[in-house]
Amino acid sequence: MTNRVAPAAVLAKRSRPVRPAGPRRVLALAQLSNSVGDGAYYVTSALYFTHVVGLAPARVGLGLTVAWAVGSVVGVPLGRLADRRGPRGTAVLLALATGLAVASFLFVRGFVPFVLAACAYAAAQSGLAAARQALLAGLVAREERTGLLAHLQATLNAGLAVGAGLGGLALHLGTREAYLGVFALDAATFLLCAAVLLRLPVVEPVHARVSVDQGRGRGDDALGVLRDRPYAVVTLLNTVLLLRMPLLSLGIPLWIAERTEAPTWLVSALFVLNTGAVMLFQVRTARGVTGPVSATRAVRRSGLVMLASCAVFALSAGVSPWVAVGLLTIGAVLQVVAEMQQSAGSWQLSFDLAPADRVGEYQGFFGTGVTVARTMGPLVLTALLVGWGTPGWLLLGGLLLAASYAMGPAVRWATGGRPAEPIRQPVPVPVN
Repeated sequence: MTNRVAPAAVLAKRSRPVRPAGPRRVLALAQLSNSVGDGAYYVTSALYFTHVVGLAPARVGLGLTVAWAVGSVVGVPLGRLADRRGPRGTAVLLALATGLAVASFLFVRGFVPFVLAACAYAAAQSGLAAARQALLAGLVAREERTGLLAHLQATLNAGLAVGAGLGGLALHLGTREAYLGVFALDAATFLLCAAVLLRLPVVEPVHARVSVDQGRGRGDDALGVLRDRPYAVVTLLNTVLLLRMPLLSLGIPLWIAERTEAPTWLVSALFVLNTGAVMLFQVRTARGVTGPVSATRAVRRSGLVMLASCAVFALSAGVSPWVAVGLLTIGAVLQVVAEMQQSAGSWQLSFDLAPADRVGEYQGFFGTGVTVARTMGPLVLTALLVGWGTPGWLLLGGLLLAASYAMGPAVRWATGGRPAEPIRQPVPVPVN
């Protein structure tokens, strides 16, 4: 019988973003390498395309919408390519392709080249995400995947925070050369990511075959994953839950500026709060998620907490500045708690409900939820929060709660007669 309370040193090691040895560390280093560049890109790209390239903001928005729509479509075939040809080689090639797409932004001088480069970037990013998931599935035992994904998410946030700081320096300088330096850095980090991924063991490709996995009819055809209706429903519900993604970058900043008396610097403070919380607590949040039942429970809890968060955000309108600051901070804490629970639950479900020989294809499809949320989220949040105000917050919270509770029946449909929770063998905790 193992001790219930681990020594403090062991707990500290288990909370670190980069795991201590083997393929897990390499995967974390690959995540860290390109997330630094992405963090710098995210905070500077809009101003680069408008101020340096000279595109109108509306055209930038249209181009990115088209690009992410393309990315959502190609994620499945690129994930299938990872299954057929091997996830490591596919991930390396897509990391190189992403770096080249970012580098091409350096030479964009018009709208059409911008759209083409953005489509290449979004397609490569979507495919890379699917290939990485397939690679992780080939290297890590099923019962360890969610825990490792939590470590990778913490690593991602650490890299984004560092990158955002570098991007902030470029914004402060405000020169063309500074912006170009950020894009060159992002391209270089994807090249570094490809080099790091080459350090991983080769994972043999899994050849797709006709499967009657629990009678769900997963045939080897062009519409394979789309024919898996339970998985498609789970993906749709997860997409609804991912509408919370643009809150931090768009919804809350607009709400603070348009509807509250809170100071605008709070936007930055809440971003730091979110990224810091994920770095510190995502791993702990994911520890209790071990199978479909616990994953569904985590998603359901996230819906309840998200409803409470939306209600608190709604209360911040029409009050004094410092009361608004307090309410917005409480709402942001609740929001990041819900985010971590929903992330852990969805990671587990995305793997557990996918056939073992088509992980890349299924992860590519599941990942379309992110691109759809990035595309539709700004429109939905702007209409609800800025347009409707307090009722919009409550409607958003109710929608997320309904989707989280609908996940239970959808998962039961997907699992059919299989055991609800896999038997989890003890995993030794590394101590050095």
